[in-house]
Order: sequence, then C-alpha cells, then structure tokens
Amino acid sequence: MEHGISTLAPALIATWSLVAVAFLALGIVVYVAIRSRTRRIDLETAVQAFRSLDIEAFRNLIDSAEEAFLRNNLPPKKFREIKRQRAWAALIYTRETGKAAAALAVVAQTAQRSSDPIVAASGAKVAENAFRLRLQTTRASLQLLTDIVLPIMPSRPLPLFIDQYERTAQTLFRLGRFSSGAHGLPSSGSV
Repeated sequence: MEHGISTLAPALIATWSLVAVAFLALGIVVYVAIRSRTRRIDLETAVQAFRSLDIEAFRNLIDSAEEAFLRNNLPPKKFREIKRQRAWAALIYTRETGKAAAALAVVAQTAQRSSDPIVAASGAKVAENAFRLRLQTTRASLQLLTDIVLPIMPSRPLPLFIDQYERTAQTLFRLGRFSSGAHGLPSSGSV
C-alpha cells in the first residue's frame, strides 16, 4: 500500500504544477488582452513613434561594411565588446520599432472601420504592413541576440527589416494625410 502512495505523490505534484502553470498563462493572456484594449493610441502618436526612430543610425549599427572595418582595425577582444554594444543598441531600435508597429496596428484597425473608403483601404494596407513589420522585428531581434551572444560570428544583413520599416512608414504617412481631412477616422484619443 505504501508503494502505491509513494508513486502517486509525484504524479499529483506534477499535475498540480501543470494546472498552476496553465492558470498563470491564462492570467497573463487576460492581462495582456485587457491592457491592449484600454490603451489609447491615436494616429499622431503612431506617426510620432515612427518619426522618432533614426533609421540612418540603425542602418549604421547593422552595416556589414562598418563591421568589417571594425573587425580589421580593432583587437579581437575590443571588437567583440564593440560589436556587442552595437548589437544591443540595434536591439533597442528593433524593440522600439516593434512597439511602433503594435501602436500602428491599433490605429489601422480604427482606420479600417472608417466610413471613408480611401481611409479604410489605407487602414487595411497599414495593418498588413504593421503585421509584416512586427514579424521582421521578431526575426531581427533574434538575429541581434545571436550577435550579442556570439560576437565573433559575422553578422547577417537585415535588409528585409529596413525595407519593411520604410514601406510601413510610407503607408502610415499617407494614412495621416488622408485622415487629416477625413471625417471617418476618429480624432486623437478616441482610438
């Protein structure tokens, strides 16, 4: 009888642990859902988030020619240190771009509900670009984390990320021009 109880206890502990993890995950999902619904984001805020990102500085941080120059002109230990710092800085840019893309998705959803067909179509395009940019930021972040952990490895270029950022920014600025005279897009703070 004791043998049966001693084998049952670890199974019960594992089961209750899984139940606790499931409730924790559910709590996190509910928190994120509620938080994202209560956040107020307007078009001007999203445009400002995109304009505040210095894409040229980001290009410099991920430039393979710049990396080659540093690799050839610095001692290996100093190069690894500088490469990690540059990768961290680029990761911060990538993270901010991801936040801007998330804000943009909220604006795009509102624009898609506009009574003005031009604004609604632009909103759909912005939503698509925001989604693609979010995917590219995830990919770029993973790549930059690899550069931080393994600075001796040559970096892979991130042209898709830059291209997607530029397409998204262009579409966003077009939407901003349309919505400034459109009555179908809610005003600031009502998103």
